[in-house]
This record gives sequence, structure tokens and C-alpha cells, in this order.
Amino acid sequence: MIGLLQRVTTANVTVDQRIIGSIDTGLLVFVGVEHHDTEKHADRLLERLLTYRVFSDNHGKMNINLRDQDGGLLLVPKFTLPADTRKGTRPSFTPAAPPEQG
Repeated sequence: MIGLLQRVTTANVTVDQRIIGSIDTGLLVFVGVEHHDTEKHADRLLERLLTYRVFSDNHGKMNINLRDQDGGLLLVPKFTLPADTRKGTRPSFTPAAPPEQG
């Protein structure tokens, strides 16, 4: 399971011109699920996302995690993240889990 995270001041997901998810200050995370991933992998990723110290404290050091920040978490599935690009110029999406799994 792969999580690509970005700190945001605001983020939303829009489908058919309708906002289906939004957050204020927090983390926007694109999640790539692979064939072998289980609920245990998802739980581990979530725990890590909640405890990464990526927000600045009063001294400007990245020392505050999402829980302490009381920030939002917006997860967006992205099947292209687990792409295999080791060979040739056309990525293979074979490692990605099917939509039913991810």
C-alpha cells in the first residue's frame, strides 16, 4: 500500500461538479492499493498518517502530527501509484489491486 501525502490548507474532491469530500487544514493522501494489501496494511498506513510529524510547531520545526493539529484527512484512491515502471516506457498497472479490492 502506498500513500502519497501533501499538507494542505484546504482540499476537496469533486465528481460531476459536486463536492463529495473536503477538509480544511490537514493531509490530502493519494492511496495506491496493491494486490497483496490487507486490512492490516491499511490500519498501519492510517496509524502512520495520523502520527507523522509534518506540521510546524511554534519554533517552525516540523514537530506536530495530524492528531495534535486536529487536522482533516482526505483519502483519494489512485491506482496509478503502484505502477511498475522498471521496464520500458509504458507503465504496467499489474501490481494495482482491482477496484473491488481497493
